[in-house]
Amino acid sequence: MAIKTFHGRALLPGKVEGSAMVSHIGFNTLSTYKANIMGGVTDKAVCSDGDNKDLYGKDIGGAILCLPQTIGSTTGGFVLMGVAKMGLAPKAMLFANHVDSLAIGGLLMADIWMEKRIITIDLLGQDFLDAVSTGEPIKVYEDGKVEIG
Repeated sequence: MAIKTFHGRALLPGKVEGSAMVSHIGFNTLSTYKANIMGGVTDKAVCSDGDNKDLYGKDIGGAILCLPQTIGSTTGGFVLMGVAKMGLAPKAMLFANHVDSLAIGGLLMADIWMEKRIITIDLLGQDFLDAVSTGEPIKVYEDGKVEIG
């Protein structure tokens, strides 16, 4: 299988590799992590968003999330900061589109205040999201380069 390469904008750069977890719809941070933030579940980050058929019921802690964008309420940034503090955050969030201001706010707070970086790259494009599948090996580089396969 040939390696597919994409380049995005490295907002919180870093180098990581792992398995891709893909959502083809907007990622609702509050609905996804509701059980962790409100229910006190602290051992896994199982997606509790029943509207997200791609990720529902899957443990996304430590994953490399590939998604179009985040959606949801103004608590999105707080939720991302909270799961980072709990040690349940994804290793990386890779966005096909622009990262939204609420998500990046939480990602920056986790990075600066708690020294818990969630590697964040946006502007990878719809072709990236169309090319990647859940479970595929993925490598992320400091300069925003992403390799699938």
